Amino acid sequence: MSINLFDLSGKVALITGATHGLGMAMAKGIGNAGAKIIINGNSSQEKLDKAVADYKSQGIDAYGYLFNVTNENEVKENITKIETEVGKIDILVNNAGIIKRTPLVEMKVEDFKAVIDVDLVAPFIVSKHVVKGMIERKGGKIINICSMMSELGRNSVGAYAAAKGGLKMLTQNMATEWAKFNIQTNGIGPGYFATSQTEPIRINGHPFNDFIVGRTPAGKWGDPDDLQGAAIFLSSKASDFVNGQVIYVDGGILATIGKPANED
Repeated sequence: MSINLFDLSGKVALITGATHGLGMAMAKGIGNAGAKIIINGNSSQEKLDKAVADYKSQGIDAYGYLFNVTNENEVKENITKIETEVGKIDILVNNAGIIKRTPLVEMKVEDFKAVIDVDLVAPFIVSKHVVKGMIERKGGKIINICSMMSELGRNSVGAYAAAKGGLKMLTQNMATEWAKFNIQTNGIGPGYFATSQTEPIRINGHPFNDFIVGRTPAGKWGDPDDLQGAAIFLSSKASDFVNGQVIYVDGGILATIGKPANED
């Protein structure tokens, strides 16, 4: 019985921005739990096709759709296409995101708006068009990929923090409005992970590497596969009475103020 709680066989999951990185890790977890997965990308058909081939090589039933999650017309058109060609969407993971590292006083308004559009407005747009089918079917799972910046600020990421803080509250409001339809809306807040993007700074002696390792109670960077458990849980029957929550997969960073400089 406990194993069946996490079985996603027969489910269809759409994961935005899952052609690489943490989105791909979560999508693989959901796919290996039995779901058909649809991945979305926006950069190129070639990159999308390569990612789909990667999933299929691991025995995952995967499909790819190229569209811009900030464009409501493209989203609406592709959601209809997905549900016609693959199946009704049972699970939505709003993972697509961008970050621009610029101090607020130097940041251009258009750059600030671009981050808000992708990281906050897009989850609203995609959810709005997916949830209509979930409401009709009286069931569904929506997972918004939040961040530790949903809780904390940090130099030079003000637009990102504003978007991710807003996404946490949007998650709670989605849960408030849609729970009565047996739809669970929750978030995952990743900590710092060992990805290709962080590889150049994950070197002993690098100031940021030493800061992250020292600041994290687990004493290390996360492995992207560490996100799979939370993604499967929030996609499955096991989370049927969990709503409006953000699960932080961060090695304990948010649990502590950190160690004094004179402490080992």
